[in-house]
Amino acid sequence: MKLTDNEKREILKLLESDRPLPDKYRFLLFDDKREVELIWNGKNNEVTNIVLPFQVIEQVDEPRAEQLADTALQMSMFDTRGRQKSGWTNKLIWGDNKLILSSLKNGAMREEIEKNGGIKLIYIDPPFDVGADFSMDIEIGEDTFTKNPNVLEELAYRDTWGKGADSFISMIYERLIIMRDLLADDGSIYVHCDWRVSGHIRFLLDEIFGNNNHQNELIWHFIKGASGNDRFGRKHQTIFWYSKSVENHIFNRKEIGIAYNPETIARAQRGEARYNVTAEELEERGKNPGDVWTDIHPVQGNSIENTKYSTQKPESLLERIINASSNEGDIVADFFCGSGTTLAVAEKLNRKWIGSDLGKFAIHTSRKRMIGVQRELKTAGKDFRAFEILNLGKYERAHYIGVNLNLREEEQKKQLEQREKDFIALILRAYRAETVEAFRTFQGKKSGRMVAVGSVNLPVTRLFVEEIILECREKHVSRVDILAFEFEMGLFPNVQEEAKSKGIDLALKYIPREVFDKRAIEKNQVVFHDVSYIEVKPIVKKNSVAVELTDFSVFYSQDSVENASASLKDGGNKIVVENGKIIKVSKDKAGIITREILTKKWTDWIDYWAVDFDFENKREIIRVKDEASGEMEEKWTGDFIFENEWQSFRTKKDRTLELKTPPHEVPAGRRKIAVKVVDIFGNDTMKILDVTVTGK
Repeated sequence: MKLTDNEKREILKLLESDRPLPDKYRFLLFDDKREVELIWNGKNNEVTNIVLPFQVIEQVDEPRAEQLADTALQMSMFDTRGRQKSGWTNKLIWGDNKLILSSLKNGAMREEIEKNGGIKLIYIDPPFDVGADFSMDIEIGEDTFTKNPNVLEELAYRDTWGKGADSFISMIYERLIIMRDLLADDGSIYVHCDWRVSGHIRFLLDEIFGNNNHQNELIWHFIKGASGNDRFGRKHQTIFWYSKSVENHIFNRKEIGIAYNPETIARAQRGEARYNVTAEELEERGKNPGDVWTDIHPVQGNSIENTKYSTQKPESLLERIINASSNEGDIVADFFCGSGTTLAVAEKLNRKWIGSDLGKFAIHTSRKRMIGVQRELKTAGKDFRAFEILNLGKYERAHYIGVNLNLREEEQKKQLEQREKDFIALILRAYRAETVEAFRTFQGKKSGRMVAVGSVNLPVTRLFVEEIILECREKHVSRVDILAFEFEMGLFPNVQEEAKSKGIDLALKYIPREVFDKRAIEKNQVVFHDVSYIEVKPIVKKNSVAVELTDFSVFYSQDSVENASASLKDGGNKIVVENGKIIKVSKDKAGIITREILTKKWTDWIDYWAVDFDFENKREIIRVKDEASGEMEEKWTGDFIFENEWQSFRTKKDRTLELKTPPHEVPAGRRKIAVKVVDIFGNDTMKILDVTVTGK
C-alpha cells in the first residue's frame, strides 16, 4: 500500500469530520482486485447465518385412497400401480427464503441434503416485475376476484421494491450467495429475469460465481408477444446459467436435442450431410437448441397445465433446463417456486426436489399440483416420492421489518423497541383494548380477556403460543385473545385444544388491514375476524370409518359494498369480500347499484380438503443444536404431523368437490382423525375428531 502525504492527510481529514471515503481508497487501502463491480445504495457483504428448525406440518405419502380396497391393512402383492419411493422425502417450505436458505445451509437438514448428493441444480424466477405484488386472481363461478396481498406479503414486496432497483438487488444478492454455497461442486444455477433487471443480475452473478463460470445467456423468445409504436416489441426473457466450477459441471447434451430441419435429414439420407453422419444418427442425437429458444411457448389460457398463476412458466422450459443440468435422482431446488412448475417437472423426470415460497397461496397451489402429479404417476404405474410441507419455527423478534440496519447495534435495538411499542399501541387501539404492564406475553386487556399481539412481519408460531400458555398457568389467566396478521400452517385447533385441557380459553383472531387506516379506527369500523370454523361427521361401520364435511365458515373482509358503490363508474362492477361473503357490486348506465352474492353456499369457500385417519400416529421431531454440547439432537415439538391420506380439491378442469371420503379400513379401538380445509385464499384450518371403531 503506497499513499502520498496528501492522500494520508485527506483520509485523516475525512475521518475526523465523519465523512465517507471516496471509492478510490477501497483499492488503495485494501487488497480488492475486482476491476468491475456493481455498487448500490445499501450494499452489504454480510450474509445471514441464522438457523431455525424446520417443522413438518403435513406429509403426503399417497395421493389418495379411492375405495375401501385401497386402505386395506395388507395390500395385494399383485398391485401394479405406482408406489412411493423410499429414502428422500421432497420438501415444500413456506416462509422467507432468506431464512430458509440460511437454515438449509447451516442447519441439520444440510446433512440430509449432502447424503443425497447435494443440490445439483437451482432454478429461480424471482419477482423481477415491480408490479408483482402478491395479489392473486381467484375464480368464483364465472367471475374473478382479485385477492389483495396480506400484510406479510406486502411487507416482503416493500422489502423487494421499496427503493426500486436498489432494494431488489440487495434482496437477491444475499440469497444468491447462500445459493452458491448450497450448490454441490458440480452444480448449476439458472436465474430467470427480463429487461428490467437483467443487466444488474449479470453483474451480481459475475461477482458471486465468477465470470469464468458463466456458461450461457439463454434467450427465451416468444413467437407472439408485445408490440409497440414507440419502441421495438419486448418479446423475450433472459435466463443466466452459471456453474459452481469451470470444469466440473453437468451438461447432458443427449437429453436436450431438438428435431433437425427435414431438409437436413433428407440431405443426410442422400449422403450429402456434413461431417459424414447418417440420418439415423442425426435423428437419435437431435440438434443442439442453441442459446436462443424459439420453440417453447408461454403457458396458454386454455392449457391443461395453466394454474392461473400470473408468473407461471411452461413445463417444457423447465424440462429442458432440468434435463440439461441434472441427472435422475439428483436434487433440484426452486426458492421462488410460485405455482410449482419446477417441482412438477422434477418429479416427472425422477428428480428429488426442494421448493419454497413466501406466499401461502403459492404453497397451496404447488401442493395441489404435486398431488396431481402423484396421481398421474401412480395411475401410469410409475413410482413417485412422498413430499412434506414445512414451516420455519422459532422465529426471532430481531427479524422485525422496519429497523434501519445502517444504525449501530445499540441504536438498532432502541429503534426496534420503539417500533414494536408503536405497532402494539396501534393494534390495541384498533381492538379497543387497554394497555397492561408487568406481563411477558400480554400487552392488553379487553372485557376480562388478556390480549397478546403477534409480530407485524412474522406469523404466530407454536412457540409463541406456548409462551402465552405458560404465563397463563403462572398467573392464573383463563381467557386470552391472540391477534395476528398470520398464523403458521397447522397451528389450530391443536394449540387451542392443548390450552383448553389446561383450563385456558384461547381465541385466535386475524388483524385486518384496516388497522392502518386512522379513519376506520376513529369510526370503530375495524373488525378482527376469527379463524375459520369446520363441521364434519364421522361415519363408522364395523372396521371402517368415512368422513363427511358438513359446514365451513369464514369471516374475511376486503373492501366494502359501500366503498365499491361510491367509487364505481356507470356501467362498471367490482367484487368485494364483506363479513364472509363475496359480493359483486354493479352500477348500470343509469347509476343504479345492484349487489349479487357470489358465495351462495358454504362449499363455495372451499378449494381443498384432506383427511388423516390416524392423527397423532406420527410425532413432529425437529433437530436442534444443544447449546451446552454443541451437538445436534432430536426433540419432539409436542405436535403431530398431518399425514395426508385422502384429499379432494378443485382443479381448472374439474371445479367439483367431493364432500365425503370413501370408507377407510382401520383396526378396532379409539383414534383421532384430523380434517384439514384450505379455503380459496390458501388459508388452512383443521379439526380433530375422537372416534371409536368397534370392529363389529
